[in-house]
Amino acid sequence: MASEEVVAIENPVNLTITESGQDYLAELLAKQDDVIGVRVFITQPGTPKAETCIAYCRDGDANDGDVVVEYPKFNAYFEARSVPFLDEALIDYAKDRMGGQLTIKAPNARLPRVSADSPLEDRINYVLYNEVNPGLAAHGGEVSLVEVTSDKYAVLKFGGGCQGCGMVDVTLKEGVEKTLLDQVPELAGVKDNTDHTNTENAYFK
Repeated sequence: MASEEVVAIENPVNLTITESGQDYLAELLAKQDDVIGVRVFITQPGTPKAETCIAYCRDGDANDGDVVVEYPKFNAYFEARSVPFLDEALIDYAKDRMGGQLTIKAPNARLPRVSADSPLEDRINYVLYNEVNPGLAAHGGEVSLVEVTSDKYAVLKFGGGCQGCGMVDVTLKEGVEKTLLDQVPELAGVKDNTDHTNTENAYFK
């Protein structure tokens, strides 16, 4: 949903788009009829699965709180949640024999940048990937956040050796939930969204 609160700020993001990168993006945008700029965001920021993305930003795509940077030939809309993880990122375009390639380097995208003011999802991911998953890795398992419900329950999904494991209920309640509630007291609890009928890789069957 478009937001009237989106305000252009001169240099709010510590991210560099090289001149060649700007020219390439401007060329792509010029071929589109209904775009207002590019949108830059990170999926699952602060986790090993983080991916930095650039997409066309059309009317209605900008979100409340997006940070807008005005470049000479286009505007870039940065997802507010992603901004801390885009620190020192670089977007570049390099020509080669095949034509050229746009590259994105975001060295801090997978590093947890959390504080007491960080979004609930980021703080949960920080605990999962830094305190919970290192222990589960000993059994070849992992757990990831699916969503946070409106009543403050963290919906989790187990993978690897934890999927279909006969001890997963104990792991969930005595390990994962206890750790999360200690570190993120706003949570009401956790829920398991894993299909445990698949026991192929289970550590305890």
